[in-house]
Amino acid sequence: MNSFDIRTKIYFGDNALDRLEQLPYRRVLVITDPFIEKSGMLQLVTYRLKNRGIEFDIFTDVVPDPPIEKITKGVEKVSSYNPDCIIAIGGGSALDEAKAIREFAMKIVQGKEIALIAIPTTSGTGSEVTSFAVVTDSQKGVKYPLVSESMLPTEAILDAELVKSVPATVTADTGMDVLTHALEAYVSTNNNEFSNALAEKAIEICGTFLLRSYLDNNDTHARKKMHVASCLAGLAFNSASLGLNHGIAHAIGAQFHIPHGRANAMVLPHIIEYNSEINKHSKSRPTYPACVRKYVNAAKLLGVSNFNEITTVRALVSYIQFMMKEMNMPLSVSQCGVSKDEYFNAIDKMAESAINDACTPTNPRVPSKAEVVAILEKMYE
Repeated sequence: MNSFDIRTKIYFGDNALDRLEQLPYRRVLVITDPFIEKSGMLQLVTYRLKNRGIEFDIFTDVVPDPPIEKITKGVEKVSSYNPDCIIAIGGGSALDEAKAIREFAMKIVQGKEIALIAIPTTSGTGSEVTSFAVVTDSQKGVKYPLVSESMLPTEAILDAELVKSVPATVTADTGMDVLTHALEAYVSTNNNEFSNALAEKAIEICGTFLLRSYLDNNDTHARKKMHVASCLAGLAFNSASLGLNHGIAHAIGAQFHIPHGRANAMVLPHIIEYNSEINKHSKSRPTYPACVRKYVNAAKLLGVSNFNEITTVRALVSYIQFMMKEMNMPLSVSQCGVSKDEYFNAIDKMAESAINDACTPTNPRVPSKAEVVAILEKMYE
């Protein structure tokens, strides 16, 4: 027997932030990064809390790829401040750090329920509706995906006002993160009719609005659509999980500090070829792996369906690479400025990490370490 839940209440559309003036909490801890505070964006949250008469404090010790030490500091802050609710505002790192902080804080203060409201300022991770959080052991250079239903935010607020000023490079990275989430959830061995519907809509929105969102910061309609697509893809993979694409991206990101969405995008063409067993040398065959049908359908949703399974999957790979070029994204690790010697010396460690990653078990094709090493080697040039 299977089940499907959407436990996070989602507020979206115009003036979604006004939800903050309806909160029932008396004491709130706001977790965000220093940029959000300095940019003035945080005032969109705090003035509404003041209007509601809610007492609040602010914790800004947030950095990309949140390390365990920062989470420890956050837990100490929650323990001393004793809030009824945590409001996390920022990109995936801020949301992930807040989720991990709340998770461990509630374990320390047993019996204390702390609500979590997630307000994303980028359209990418979908972290506002998932039970996943990625934390980093900076000493070992390893990213660990934490997975627990208790990490699901209580509420998510999607307000496009917060993504208007996102730089084009971030729009590209996070947008490709959305597409990767949707495609991986779609072909996951744990996919279901509900996750498929969410993934399909996210893929369709990316095909229409991602490039528009990148090309014009003032295209508010496109930005709203991508903000929703990010959430839909998050709901999809929260139900179906992900795959080897994320396993490899986590390993590369931890080792070389390449932004997560960018790493995902670089891996994606290689993973589609690996999972589908279709590459530029392929010839027609009577049967294909089950995931090929899904990739063909995804290509149709993106408007790039072709003559047969092989040409359509090849068109999907070409579409992804075209989008990356249009958005000035690196297509290979060498284009990220990583030295060849340093990269190849780390391949064995990264392959081991990818195989053991919590996202990898639901990949449609079970990878060996040697196969992951081969993918990593191809990714350099």
